[in-house]
Amino acid sequence: MSKGAVRLHRTGGGSRRLRRATAVLKTGDRLEIHYDAGLLARTVPPAELVADHESYSVWNKPAGMLSQGTAFGDHCALTRQAECHFTPRRPIYLVHRLDREACGLMLLAHRRRIAAAFTEMFKQHRVDKHYRVMVRGNIEVLGARGVFDQPLDGRPAHTAYRVLDYDSGCDCSILEAHTRTGRRHQIRRHLDRARFPVMGDPRYGRGNRNAAGLQLAAIRLAFLCPVMNREVAFELGARKAERGEEDPAFIRHPSSAF
Repeated sequence: MSKGAVRLHRTGGGSRRLRRATAVLKTGDRLEIHYDAGLLARTVPPAELVADHESYSVWNKPAGMLSQGTAFGDHCALTRQAECHFTPRRPIYLVHRLDREACGLMLLAHRRRIAAAFTEMFKQHRVDKHYRVMVRGNIEVLGARGVFDQPLDGRPAHTAYRVLDYDSGCDCSILEAHTRTGRRHQIRRHLDRARFPVMGDPRYGRGNRNAAGLQLAAIRLAFLCPVMNREVAFELGARKAERGEEDPAFIRHPSSAF
């Protein structure tokens, strides 16, 4: 229960997670107990609060953390960690997602109106999203800059990139990717189709294993703030550099990951 793997479905409709054994059951209510010993025993590093604007917050999600929970639990999900972080508790609205294996910046809304505004902004591609990615091979053979626009799952998909570095010793490139659409695993699938798979990707590509895990980090979010009505931007690398700290989500020279 404490890890979010028990749900109560009421007779008259509606359902919720049960955290404690205090609910009084009525005739016709249904309990769902989702048990997976491996998942319940799993732990992840804590997420870092990057910025708090009360009606929304920005977080640095570590690799391995889910964006939101599943029926089998939510103790390893960003939404649950954020819910427990604030006192008093705030509503948590997920407005976009980041792959479990990836790390980096994510937005969470805390008011329904703000959540609706962000959802519409993501839908209309008015949120500027940038990623730092390490791939196998010298992607500069395709050009120092380029665009992948092959449809994914029958829907338009657009990924632009620019090469930042190449290490011939390990045959890896570092690039910055920018997406205008948000298809499932979009960057990973586009790069795999181009035969430059993301290093450490457990699902796509061959010969791209990496002990450090998936080398894909969401490093920048920029948008028109629905609260202050002005452009704002959040950047992991720049923010950490100002404080003179190492940033685990900021992929540097290719050889540093081996």
